[in-house]
Amino acid sequence: MYDRAMLIAQITDLHISTPGSANDRHFRTAEHLERAVTHLNGLAPRPDVVLATGDLVERGEPEEYARLRAILDGLAMPLYVIPGNHDAREPLVRAFGDRGYLPRDGGFLHYTVEDWPVRLVALDTQVPGASGGRLCAERLAWLDARLGEGRERPTVVFMHHPPFVTGMRAMDGMGLEGKAELAEVIGRHPQVEGVLCGHVHRPMTRRFGGTVASTCPATAHQLALDLAPAPRLAVVMEPPACMLHLWLGPEAGLVSHVSVIGGERPPFMIHDGERWLRDAAPPPAFHPR
Repeated sequence: MYDRAMLIAQITDLHISTPGSANDRHFRTAEHLERAVTHLNGLAPRPDVVLATGDLVERGEPEEYARLRAILDGLAMPLYVIPGNHDAREPLVRAFGDRGYLPRDGGFLHYTVEDWPVRLVALDTQVPGASGGRLCAERLAWLDARLGEGRERPTVVFMHHPPFVTGMRAMDGMGLEGKAELAEVIGRHPQVEGVLCGHVHRPMTRRFGGTVASTCPATAHQLALDLAPAPRLAVVMEPPACMLHLWLGPEAGLVSHVSVIGGERPPFMIHDGERWLRDAAPPPAFHPR
């Protein structure tokens, strides 16, 4: 099965801003994204593609996108981006339009990528000026038509706002309109292996529309897990992370893993692919700083 594998990396909620901004001072988002690029380039096997699922920058300003592009140009593999609620479509297209996949007609930033074993379908959930997202009839019709064109191909849909209630009341207050309608569309297309999302700065999964919808941790700050009924929200500097979605072929399907980004020590090998290393010295005890 492994000769048909494809590895899809997902990063999200990068929140790049200008030097000296609050994001630089408090969250060091640019520094963390540089670490994420190094992490992705150093993985073995290296991902085939990287999906960036929105909130690429903080205010949607051209200067922020220029800084973002300078960092992401360090990736050694193809990158596909979509907007989140913090983004602005026009400067996003100006910054990444030379990549060739973003529409330039001034409308929604939907597109498909047909070059890989798994078909990638990007879906724009942004509502300018709003924190929440929306899938209107026009967007859903576009998705239904594109999925109808590739029924024989395993497919991943990626978008910013998750199509489910998370249990974090503050985030659910800025969730996605059109969840039920999206579930109907996805349910008509069993080739959809997963719906990959961002927005909530945490990993979550839910059964959805006959497939699995999931969210990705952020490359810098996470949102503190708070399942209380109060609509409060807090930021926590838990380890930044990305998702690795491994396609193993039609039989084994798509398997998703969290990959923590950090300066941790290299893994301690206990099996080298041929034998157990039973006589190897154990790693020293770990003492958190």
